[in-house]
Amino acid sequence: MNRKAMILAAGYGTRLGDLTKEIPKPMLPIQGRPLLEYLVVHLRRHGFNKICINLHYMPDIIINYFGDGSKLGVELTYSYEPELLGTAGGVKKMEDFLKTDGPFLVQYGDVLTDQDFSAMMDFHNSKKALATILLHQRHKSNSVVSLDMENKIIGFLERPTDEERKNFISPWVNSGVAILDQEIFNYIPANKNCDLPKEIYSMLITSGRLYGFFLSGHRCAIDSPQRFMEAQKSLDIYDIPSEINSI
Repeated sequence: MNRKAMILAAGYGTRLGDLTKEIPKPMLPIQGRPLLEYLVVHLRRHGFNKICINLHYMPDIIINYFGDGSKLGVELTYSYEPELLGTAGGVKKMEDFLKTDGPFLVQYGDVLTDQDFSAMMDFHNSKKALATILLHQRHKSNSVVSLDMENKIIGFLERPTDEERKNFISPWVNSGVAILDQEIFNYIPANKNCDLPKEIYSMLITSGRLYGFFLSGHRCAIDSPQRFMEAQKSLDIYDIPSEINSI
């Protein structure tokens, strides 16, 4: 069975300062391997064997390293964006690639995790969801998500103001990983910069088919030099290097 995924890797990584001056963020080395390699191998571990990666900043570095993906046991497709399309716009651009083989996974290119994606896919299918978002707990994150007793998302704020946070009490936030149904393309405008959390997820609440799945593994979003160092020190948690080295 084929499973498809998309890794969002087109950003500049400006919050990492000098670390990304000469290399795109997904290629930052973690114990000798690019961050993106860990993401690809973990996706393959859970059956995602056809993966597309959107590119913008220094795309050739990524393409020259990974090629067609065969060395990692997957099929890689690249989507170059001359102008950044945003997280939803990038997904929409790859509609023809993603709209076959059932629900697909979307992962931010700076999110290192050992989460069980197979369990997340099973949950998504059981709920017949339009979108299932991986959630974790973090104080003052970029998002705030509230749920009912069945894990249905009933509130979603992206980059809320301090005033909005006061009236929206929830410990749950967006983790940068989601399972999306093919029907999601009906909600994303074509040829437009568009953001999944801010413009799509919040709109899907009224559908009653937006769900949250709680993080049960480890996760590190490499969005600062400090988090990059944290990932270097905690890599053993993810149990991925041995699998990479065996390829």
